[in-house]
Amino acid sequence: MNKQDIANIRKQFKLDNYYLQIQEIFNVYVKKESGEIYHEVSQPFQMLEQETQELFLTNFKKVLTGSLDSKLFELKFSRDVEDSTQTILYEGLQVDSEDWKENMLQIVEKMFADITYEFDTMVTFIRGEYRKPTKKRDEESGEGGDDEVFSNQFILCSLNKTDQPKKALLFDYIEKKFKPNTVFDPIINLASPLSGFLFPAFNDNAADVNHILYSAGKPNQPDGRFIEEVLNCEVIMTAQENKDSFELILKEVIGNEVDSRVISNMYEEIDKMVQENEENEESEAPMLDSRDIERILTVSGVENVETAKVEHAFKSVLDDENHEFKASSLVPKSIKINTKVADVSISPKDLKNVKYIMYQGKRCLLLEIDEDVVVEGFRLESETL
Repeated sequence: MNKQDIANIRKQFKLDNYYLQIQEIFNVYVKKESGEIYHEVSQPFQMLEQETQELFLTNFKKVLTGSLDSKLFELKFSRDVEDSTQTILYEGLQVDSEDWKENMLQIVEKMFADITYEFDTMVTFIRGEYRKPTKKRDEESGEGGDDEVFSNQFILCSLNKTDQPKKALLFDYIEKKFKPNTVFDPIINLASPLSGFLFPAFNDNAADVNHILYSAGKPNQPDGRFIEEVLNCEVIMTAQENKDSFELILKEVIGNEVDSRVISNMYEEIDKMVQENEENEESEAPMLDSRDIERILTVSGVENVETAKVEHAFKSVLDDENHEFKASSLVPKSIKINTKVADVSISPKDLKNVKYIMYQGKRCLLLEIDEDVVVEGFRLESETL
C-alpha cells in the first residue's frame, strides 16, 4: 500500500458512509498480568450509540495514521506457518458472526501467549466493506461515481491500553457543593493505540491477502514479537534503520570526509527518482540495490567508485549484497549541522550552498544566500573577505 491508498481508506472512517460500512464490532477486555479474558462482546456497529461510534472511528483513524516504514508497515506473511494468522483472518472474512468471533479469539490468544502488560487492555476487531469508485463522476454525462465501485471486505484490529481515572475535585450542580471524584472505572485510551492492523492490504484497488498493514504504537519502534509470533509475518527494517545502514555503506565506500556538493547531488538524484514515481501512481516505489548506489555516487561526483567496493560495503553492513533500499526512506526532510556557536537546519538540495573552510587559521561555516540578513530588525553589514 502506498500513502495514497492508506489516506483514501482512512478518510472514509466516518458516520453513515456508503464507501465504508462497518458491519460488526467485537471487543475483548483482557486483564493485566494474567492475560485472561475478563469480558467479550460482539454486536452490529450501528447498534452502538452515535457518540460511541465516533470515539471508535477516531481510534480506527489513529491506527491508520503515520508514515510508511516508520509507523505503518506493509508486511508479507511467512509461508508454511501452522495455524497462521493469514489463514485465520482470511477465514474470518468468509464465516458467520459466531465463527468470526472464534477466529478473532485465536488472534487474541496469540497476542497474550508470551507477554503480560502492567495495565488492562482492550482488543477491538471490526469487520466491514470498503468501496471505491472505479472512476470519478463525469459532470457532463453523469457517469461514474457510485455507478461502479471496487468492493472489498476487510478486518481492522486495534489494541488499546486502559488508564486509571485521576483524582479530581468536582462541582455538583444539584447539591451545589464541591466533592472528590469517586469514579474508579478504567478509561479505555482510544487516542493512542498500542498497535493494530488492517487485513487485507489494498494495492491497485484490489485486495492483497498475502500482505497486511501493521501499525506500530510509536514511530520506528515496531514490535518484532508481534510481527513474527502474532501476525506470522517476515521481519522488516524501519525507515530509520534503512537510512542508518545506507549512511554506513556510504562511509565504507567514500570514507569519513566528503564535499557538501557530493552529498547534495546524491540526495537530489534520489529525490528525483522518488518524485518521478509519485507522479506515476501505477508504478511501484523505487528500490535501490548496490548497482543503483554505485551509479548515484558516480554521477554525484564521487571518483573511482568500484563495483566490488560497493558490494563489499553492502555485505559488511547488512550481510546481504542483494539488499534493496526503498528510495523514499533515504532522503531526509532536513539536514542538521550542530556546532557550539549555532545549529543550522537546511534542505538536502541546498547543502551545496554550504562550505566548510579554514580562514585565518579558524574553522568557518560559509553559507551562500541570496538575500540580506536581518537580525533583531537590523540588516547586517556585508564584509568582503
